[in-house]
Amino acid sequence: MTTTEVASAELRALLLSRIRDVPDHPRPGVTFKDITPLLADPVAFNALVDALAALCRRHAATKVVGLEARGFILAAPAAARAHLGFVPVRKAGKLPGETLGQSYELEYGTAEIEVQTTAFAPQDRVIVIDDVLATGGTAEAAVELIRRAGATVVGVAVLLELGFLGGRDRLTASLGATPLDTLVAV
Repeated sequence: MTTTEVASAELRALLLSRIRDVPDHPRPGVTFKDITPLLADPVAFNALVDALAALCRRHAATKVVGLEARGFILAAPAAARAHLGFVPVRKAGKLPGETLGQSYELEYGTAEIEVQTTAFAPQDRVIVIDDVLATGGTAEAAVELIRRAGATVVGVAVLLELGFLGGRDRLTASLGATPLDTLVAV
């Protein structure tokens, strides 16, 4: 797996200036990274979408997957900007029609994500976009799910990587040589 922090110093500074730390959310001792100020700022949000669309083009993607829920907010406009299709990967039971599911481990239990069985063609080259890479469980499950659906994963891109939670290490086995692009790592 190759990992690249792809944002210029100027873009990184802009993005970081619009990400707010919320102490003790959702529970004491946790500092939540709130991206809503970034989304509300048209300059920062468009710069973010431009950077993600450039990654879609760099990896010659044909489809963009967004992970529920905040990944949708980033992936859909990046897909539109890059003139690509958008595919939502959702929590189990949220998509109509026939779906494929993938379970993954959480700190206290398991969860499952799904994609519609008709979402990909065998020749599709898919980039996965999410807001935050924390422990890597959801991204790892999405990569496996896309591959099981018959498409090729050409990259994973995240706005913010929380390096101290080990998500990069967890993705190593799943991604192999597939790039993991991070705009901002903390």
